Amino acid sequence: MNKPVNRKQQNGAALIVGLILLVVITVLAISGMNTATTELAMARNDQYFENAFQAAETGLELALSENRFNTVDGATVTRDITENESVTATITFEDATLVPDKAFSLGVGSGISAYHFLATSVAESARAPGYETDRDASAVHTQAFYIVGPEDPTL
Repeated sequence: MNKPVNRKQQNGAALIVGLILLVVITVLAISGMNTATTELAMARNDQYFENAFQAAETGLELALSENRFNTVDGATVTRDITENESVTATITFEDATLVPDKAFSLGVGSGISAYHFLATSVAESARAPGYETDRDASAVHTQAFYIVGPEDPTL
């Protein structure tokens, strides 16, 4: 037969087990919140970097679309993409090389030169414009290109 349970023998074991489980659940909840906060910060940082990356690409396209290719003076384009993003792109002349004639004889030019340029775009994506923070993002993109034209000391 079943013996009746003596309440004096329990001595609060259910209370202790319940408190231990409550502490374990609380530690898991705090750990989960810290992980979620860290992941949100990482996603936000990645988004600002992506914004700076795209702004730098836009700067290259803006600089190239203006067709200001000069062998004497460089060209600079500065734009605010949004209130948080800005870009400055420069095009500088690097060198001019002769294009060989149809027979590809080296040293004999065809009167046509290749003018080599370098376009550099620097973009900033700021969290709070006007204030420098440790979470601002920047990107620098460069693109080399050349233009074929008549042989001339200046273009």
